[in-house]
Amino acid sequence: MNTNVQSIINWYTSLTEVSLSRIEDFYGDDAYFKDPFNEVRGAQKIKQIFDHMFRTTENPRFEFKDVIEQGDQVFLSWVFRFGLNHRQYEVFGASHLRLDKTGKIEMHRDYWDPAEELWQKLPLLGGVVRWLRAKFKAN
Repeated sequence: MNTNVQSIINWYTSLTEVSLSRIEDFYGDDAYFKDPFNEVRGAQKIKQIFDHMFRTTENPRFEFKDVIEQGDQVFLSWVFRFGLNHRQYEVFGASHLRLDKTGKIEMHRDYWDPAEELWQKLPLLGGVVRWLRAKFKAN
């Protein structure tokens, strides 16, 4: 595995509010980030997303399952585990990274289904989301 990719995985696996300050070691200044809720450009804007994650979830952590590398492209599958209101959740997803010539992330796109992986697991929204999914499911 590429040493830059291994360093990125190690950083994410042990990410804390303190280690988040090292974001510019892993993301280029003009890096692009997109997930189902955010779309920003710049390492400091990406840092704000993770700051928010630490403020709104309990003990957030990433576990990586698969790593596929091809040239400057990296695909990672992961499980994001966190607590919310003293309940534990798991979100399964994947990230597509593109690295620049120095090995820093210049593009980070997360793919995961918020309805399946989050909303239907929440106490208030869950029933509505499950009902909607059943309505649109082909028999």
